[in-house]
Amino acid sequence: MEIRFDEKVVLMDEPAMNRAICRIAHEIVEYNQGVDNLVLIGIQRRGVPLAERIAREIQHFEQIKPEIDVLDITFYRDDLSKMAAQPVLRKHPLTASIEGKTVVLVDDVIYTGRTTRAAVEALFDAGRPERVQLAVLIDRGHRELPFKPDYVGKNVPTSRSETVSVELQEIDNRNRVVLKAEVKG
Repeated sequence: MEIRFDEKVVLMDEPAMNRAICRIAHEIVEYNQGVDNLVLIGIQRRGVPLAERIAREIQHFEQIKPEIDVLDITFYRDDLSKMAAQPVLRKHPLTASIEGKTVVLVDDVIYTGRTTRAAVEALFDAGRPERVQLAVLIDRGHRELPFKPDYVGKNVPTSRSETVSVELQEIDNRNRVVLKAEVKG
């Protein structure tokens, strides 16, 4: 039986997303007392354009754009066997040096914490940052691992039968966050 998800409600429209990204950017700069020694690392796929947007926002008010990089965590996932019989594993090294730096991992949604665990593992394989922080657009709860984001655009209580879909212009040709409900049948 195929599981389908139908749109239930729009949680954030484009202006709400922009405000959340702006707030996250300001919180990052305030908490870290500037952008010195700061690297934003987007978790592949939707974390990458979000990291770029946060960096542009920081550049807008700080006149300095923090370094950005991309982290592909496919190799580090603990559910590879569920994804495909013979998954294709590619390691993508970081281009930014993270040694002794403050790294802000950026992702679209935090749910169980498994993606964050994989990202932290991949990050430490690439170097030894001084500090690691986590920024997410949506925190939907239901953690299975002990990760709590430092910066959150919106907390959204969900049931396990629901899903949160972040749609970004760079990937989906529109900006919004949608709560979807499982439809059986």
